[in-house]
Amino acid sequence: MPSAEDKQQPKKDTTAKAEPAPASEPAAKLPAKPEPKAEAPPGKPGPAKPEPPAKPPPKERPLTEPQAFLKEALAAARHLEVDRLLMICDEAGPLELLIGRGVKKKAVLATSSEKQHLRCEELGLAHVAIPPFAFDRLDKIKVALSASQSAGSVADGDLVLCLVGRPGSPETDTSMLTRVGQHSEEQSALGALIAGGEVSPQVLDAVLQMALSVGFDGIEGTPVGTILVVGDSTAIMEKSKQLTLNPFQGYSEDDRNILDPKIRDAVRNFCLLDGAIVVREDGVLLAAGRYLRPPETLDIDLPMGQGTRHAAAKAITQVTHAVAFVVSKTTGAVSIYRAGGLVVEIKQPRRRT
Repeated sequence: MPSAEDKQQPKKDTTAKAEPAPASEPAAKLPAKPEPKAEAPPGKPGPAKPEPPAKPPPKERPLTEPQAFLKEALAAARHLEVDRLLMICDEAGPLELLIGRGVKKKAVLATSSEKQHLRCEELGLAHVAIPPFAFDRLDKIKVALSASQSAGSVADGDLVLCLVGRPGSPETDTSMLTRVGQHSEEQSALGALIAGGEVSPQVLDAVLQMALSVGFDGIEGTPVGTILVVGDSTAIMEKSKQLTLNPFQGYSEDDRNILDPKIRDAVRNFCLLDGAIVVREDGVLLAAGRYLRPPETLDIDLPMGQGTRHAAAKAITQVTHAVAFVVSKTTGAVSIYRAGGLVVEIKQPRRRT
């Protein structure tokens, strides 16, 4: 039996106290399940998808000055309703700008480059050939108009816008609007000579310009009269004789072609010689100081005031197919004879004094 002491003492708690549990680590988060997309009810469109941002248009390259000039010239050709657009270009020019434009059917390219002719064939452009000499801008336009008129690409009365640049450059920087055969006596005379003639229109134009220059300037300020005979050169040489040494003898044909502006300037001095200057059909100078000897049986009727030069020119063109240009020493006027008749007389409005 338990004693009284045992009854008085408190009983010890023999139950083991539970130790506090260590702090548990946070549980790893599972990836959230994607929410199911709400499907659009049948018959109703779903939400519009955002469109990607539009790409900015590519920036156009700024035009160069020659390109801008050509673009404005093409616009002017449309606005003026020209009959022909005559482009004069020896080097590789921007011919592609004509493709797809209404003015393409009116365009004519005048060039001395074989490559340019081939390009025109590929692009379907009309083209004419001009001599490969270093003409200035105005001379190039005259030569190109003559060649185009001879080829039938330009007709008398056509309104033509001419585009040309400096020699040796593919770029055009000058324009001129002209009506063929109606703005000057020169064009009228040239048109009359080209019709049915056998001489190149470029050669006729070169001789005409030289005759007008001699009539206006003379030689060193002194008035000069002369005759220039073009075409049917074999017959002309047979019906003439040399009065003095021939200044053109011994030179190559390239060095004595009247189409070359430098040669033309040098030939002016030979107008001081008595007799005529003989020019072949292709522009080669054959002789200077040549005395024309048409048959003496010809009956030549001349108006008052015309002398031996006019008589010789009228007679020699009556028995040959040549064209004769007579420069008057007194007035500087240029008279043109063909088939024994006077084609036209171009008077000088003034003369250099």
